[in-house]
Amino acid sequence: MTQGPGDYKPSRRDVLRPVEYVGGSAIAAIFTGVITLVVTRDLTLALIATGGVFIVVLVALALFALAVKPDASESAELRDDEAHRHEGRDGPREPGDADGGPGLDGPQAPPPGH
Repeated sequence: MTQGPGDYKPSRRDVLRPVEYVGGSAIAAIFTGVITLVVTRDLTLALIATGGVFIVVLVALALFALAVKPDASESAELRDDEAHRHEGRDGPREPGDADGGPGLDGPQAPPPGH
């Protein structure tokens, strides 16, 4: 049975994935903050290190997640979404015309002679 475009229900793993990234960043940041605080005994420096590590690790995890190739089920879902989007279109597709609207160059002028 094929789901309609509005019927998609993400799995629990998909819903919790951002929480995993933030949690991993928080763990690394807290570890760094505690180590910095114990070594320097300077709360300001420890807070700066904690915030910096949190942001850097969060961005790195997000970039690594973008680099992962989709598995077979994700690829099939992307193909189904693409097929549903272009269902019912008539006529040839314009280059750069993914949604039926004008491309990035704006509206196209009619060919000469029309």
